[in-house]
Amino acid sequence: MLRIITLNLNGIRSAARKGFFDWLHEQRADIVCLQELKAQAADMRPELLAPGGDFGHYAGHFHYAEKKGYSGVGLYTRHPPERIIEGFGSPEFDAEGRYIEAVFGKLSVISAYLPSGSSSPERQAAKFRFLAQFQPHLEQLRRSGREILLCGDWNIAHKEIDLKNWKGNLKNSGFLPEERDWMSALFGPLGFVDVYRRLHPDATGEAYTWWSNRGQARAKNVGWRIDYHVATPGLAAAARRAAVYKASWFSDHAPLTIDYEYDIG
Repeated sequence: MLRIITLNLNGIRSAARKGFFDWLHEQRADIVCLQELKAQAADMRPELLAPGGDFGHYAGHFHYAEKKGYSGVGLYTRHPPERIIEGFGSPEFDAEGRYIEAVFGKLSVISAYLPSGSSSPERQAAKFRFLAQFQPHLEQLRRSGREILLCGDWNIAHKEIDLKNWKGNLKNSGFLPEERDWMSALFGPLGFVDVYRRLHPDATGEAYTWWSNRGQARAKNVGWRIDYHVATPGLAAAARRAAVYKASWFSDHAPLTIDYEYDIG
């Protein structure tokens, strides 16, 4: 099995202090996709760059944001990739550290962190620009004929089943009609697959991966499912198990783990 985990860390150093790496070494994952590092290269201690444990060591690959303490994505891999690609060709958003791709033969695994628009109308406008610029890249990936897996924080709940308070969020960033239509196109005409939903089409509260820090949202499980494994159909068909880990907390997000019956070579 090829085990792949994705997690928005809300700060890699903060997650480390909360026990993330102790937990990770028990998971026997092959690839780990990370978002929101909130760190630059100078902040990354050796144990963050190449964490090790009883199961062996990971090699870390990172795309940092230019702005300090902001955004940033990464990948930990046990298998050496043939190539690492930082950014998807957008000067505006590549500067924010939102995309890193590892190439393994006929497979690409991507850690992506889509912008949030909740802080201001300006950031929502930036989010819409990102979606417009990202779609042609997704189309190019789909046309490549390779197996593609995009993991990460998409900052969009696709359907009503994907968040607790959907009626109260119809006009809020992350559940706007335009954002949901964009996701529908991703899983429709573009031909990608929502892997978790393929395995668990009716899951509700157990599927949530993010909770607000307000109003005891986590304790009441008033959550959102905004972290995804998005795959080409061949790879999605190889998915066997999916789980959201909630026994302990390293971030305001929860890790999403999916096992694939796939030989990375």
